[in-house]
This record gives sequence, structure tokens and C-alpha cells, in this order.
Amino acid sequence: MNIFITGGNGQVGFELQRQFAPFGTILAPTRQELDLTNADAVDTYLAKHQPGLILNAAAYTAVDNAESEPGQAQRLNAELPAQLAKYAAKHGIPLVHYSTDYVYPGNGETPWQEDSPTGPLSVYGQTKLEGDQGIIESGASHLIFRTSWVYAARGSNFMKTMLRLGCERDALSIVNDQIGAPTAARLIAQITALSFTVHGSRLSIHIPQGIYHLAPRGETSWHGFASEIFSQARKAGEALTITPESTAGIPTAEYPAPAQRPLNSRMALDKLESALGITMPPWQSQLVLTLKEHLSN
Repeated sequence: MNIFITGGNGQVGFELQRQFAPFGTILAPTRQELDLTNADAVDTYLAKHQPGLILNAAAYTAVDNAESEPGQAQRLNAELPAQLAKYAAKHGIPLVHYSTDYVYPGNGETPWQEDSPTGPLSVYGQTKLEGDQGIIESGASHLIFRTSWVYAARGSNFMKTMLRLGCERDALSIVNDQIGAPTAARLIAQITALSFTVHGSRLSIHIPQGIYHLAPRGETSWHGFASEIFSQARKAGEALTITPESTAGIPTAEYPAPAQRPLNSRMALDKLESALGITMPPWQSQLVLTLKEHLSN
């Protein structure tokens, strides 16, 4: 079976390749091999390779740039998922899509439920929501995993940026009023794999289809996340010039950006945990694992 992974060279896509390699032939074309912004090229690729499973990890994730490049965000975040879902529905194959907490309005302190009212604050959030809706409307067998604050041992992300700055500076100011759960790409891929059952040479979704929140247990701010990164890096023997105590917390208002960020990125995990019969691990333990992998490279 061919397993088509979009965004295969990204943080989540790379981990999906590692998780799903035992189950079939991985198709993870690079941007040079397949231009996902070209709908005709995507149709041609699908017709040629006829995948038995689609894992859509591609997205336009430059949140601020999306405000000035809405067309590109629209294509990758909304039109592409709908296109892939239409193919999946027509051919009777499952589709997994990765969405975001940015579809919610970001107010209050109560964790969002999967059926909470949406209200994106940015072009990025709006286009991601439209992608979710396009998949649902397609009738395809699907899972939509809404996640938050994704990072990994590879690629560009907050953890790696903090480690670099932690070696270059002795003080930092980091936002402390946006609250969520840092989510390791490895965890996203592992949970995705747990959601499938092997039937001969095919994979099928074994939990009720629909939207699920996928994040670790617990919550923190970006400032709290950074402090834990520095603390764990020191324990691992990294020579940092910064200390957890020398990072100052600042409100979002003091860090202006083109796109508005949600202050409340908390997401309830009950639906996913109940469906899989598991308890999600705490975000701190996932950081330890990811940091260890990064430092060993």
C-alpha cells in the first residue's frame, strides 16, 4: 500500500514517515518533486500513485506572513485539504489532517472542546478552519487532529530557537500570557499510528472519525516553556549563558506582531483519551525526550 504524506520533510511529516514506514510504501515528495500549490499537479500525482492512505501534514504555517500572503495560505491550508479529501472520498481511503488551536477565539481560560464555537483571530486560523470544514463536507473517512505549539528535534521551532539564544544571550524577554501545551511532533505521529488498525495490506481508522484534540497533558506559557527548555538543557550538560531565572515574562501586548495570537490555547483531551483508552503524557516528559534526541544529533 502506498502511504502519501504531504509535508513529509516538515516536523510532523518526518515523524509520520518514521511511524508509518512498517505499514507500506511511503510517498513523501519534496517541493521539487510535487508543487502542492498546483492543484493540477496534485491531481496528477494522486492518479499516478493511487495511495491507500493520505496523511496531510503540509500547511502554510508562517502565521504573520499569512496576513500579507492570504492566497498562499488559502491554497495550502484550505484548498489542498479539501482536494485531498475529495480524492479520499471518491476512492474510499482514509485521510488524516492536522489542524490547530488557532481555529478557536482564544479568550477565557476554559479548555476548548472539539465542538466549542470557532472564531479564528488570523488569516492562518481562518484558512485552517476552512480546511477542516472542507474535509468534513467531503464525506471522506477522516481524522482531524487539532494540535498546538508543535516542536521537534529537527526543523525550525521554538525549542531550537531558545537553545540557540540560550547560548548567545544572558537574558531574554518571553511572552507569558499565552497559555497552551507544547506538543512534540513525535507524539503527534505516535497517536496517529495508534488510531489505525492493520487489515492485511491495508490500514483503517479504528476510532470514530471526526475532530480530536491532540496535545500532551498540562499547560504553560511560552515563558514557562522556555524556562523548562533551559532547565532541562542544563541538566543534559549544555553550556548555556542564560539561566531560567534570567528570562523575563512579558505580556503579548509588548510583543506586537502582524497576526493576533490566541491567549487561551488550552484544549480538552477527554475525547481522544477515551477513544484510544490512554492518558496523554505530560508536556514536560515529551520535552525531555525531544531535547535528548536533538542533543544527540
